[in-house]
Amino acid sequence: MDSEILLTQLKANHLRAEHESGKDDANIIIINTCGFIERAKQESIDTILRYAEAKSGGLIDKLYVTGCLSERYREQLSQEIPEVDAFFGTRELPALLKHLNADYKHELIGERLTTTPSHYAYLKISEGCNRPCSFCAIPIMRGKHLSKPMEQILQEATHLARNGVKELILIAQDLTYYGLDLYQKRCLADLLNRLADLEGIRWIRLQYAYPAGFPLDVLEVMAQRENICKYLDIPLQHGSDEMLRIMRRGINRQKTEELLATIRHKVPNVALRTTLIVGHPGETEKHFAEMVDFVERMRFERLGVFTYSHEEHTHSYTMPDQVPEEVKQERADYIMELQQQISWEINQTKIGQTLPVLFDRKEGNYFVGRTQHDSPEVDNEVLVDARTNYVRLGDFAPVTITAAEEFDLFGTVAK
Repeated sequence: MDSEILLTQLKANHLRAEHESGKDDANIIIINTCGFIERAKQESIDTILRYAEAKSGGLIDKLYVTGCLSERYREQLSQEIPEVDAFFGTRELPALLKHLNADYKHELIGERLTTTPSHYAYLKISEGCNRPCSFCAIPIMRGKHLSKPMEQILQEATHLARNGVKELILIAQDLTYYGLDLYQKRCLADLLNRLADLEGIRWIRLQYAYPAGFPLDVLEVMAQRENICKYLDIPLQHGSDEMLRIMRRGINRQKTEELLATIRHKVPNVALRTTLIVGHPGETEKHFAEMVDFVERMRFERLGVFTYSHEEHTHSYTMPDQVPEEVKQERADYIMELQQQISWEINQTKIGQTLPVLFDRKEGNYFVGRTQHDSPEVDNEVLVDARTNYVRLGDFAPVTITAAEEFDLFGTVAK
């Protein structure tokens, strides 16, 4: 999303710019980096090094780096990769534009050139995080929580809807904290009601809701408003009380299970997505067994697992009892095998149902889409045989489910 805002500003300044261009004909390269986990950091560094080599070879004129990695390691990177002309942090877009002899155009607030398919878009409602999680470097890179004014969010959402966006995916480091800094109260429910009134928005999806202090009025809005997806991404990280305490999550397992029961009671047919971390310092076989039991009991509709990433300057970085990499991977594989079976069982209950599906793309002989229970790129998909069915990409169609695998559904367009 940050890249989309940058792209909009560049084009408004009459600078020809492309997102991940397929041609190697640019004279200025801007790399927007991620520094959240080790794999993302390495990918960012590899990209910087590739273009640094291109600059040394005279293939490009200027190289700029922005985003999380630049915010966190600016001094170190500038010493080790001198080919980069300048580094910019996560909130230094005006400074980057100035380097390009461009002006930051305040009148463009709310406008974006989307880089996702035209029918859905991510909508960031806040930046930064105030949570003290032991393993997380986001507050280091992104700073304290800063809510975006509600009118600005609505202005941006209105612009997206006018440009054909049908699905808004609300994102933040912590959705449920929204409004506390600006309005001295949690305002996510109010924001959802106002977004749900916008013409043209068929789906509103919530990603990254923190469990501790979860605002229960959000559930009432989710249940009442038809265009708010019955879907909630709520990263829980672990199922052991001791590990939740070590991770500084501010909630224990009993309260977590009570919250999940409340969500499922107040929002029937909700799909709960969570992410877990295996191999955090101090995680024993006993703690891992408690996580396994937690996953078996909660039967999440969607689940992802990360192996612990050792991040400098976090509380966890200095902790003893580091878990070997091979043990982390074994535990992650075990959880995903367990979830695979749970997902297969849940998917079997969908056979025979007719569900609204939003179609994203065509791949081989299949049109590929999603139900309201699935976020792009990370969740299940619905496949419809393109040889015997026709749908328009970016449109909704009713699909009768005829078969199901662990993570995919198959169906035909209902007549």
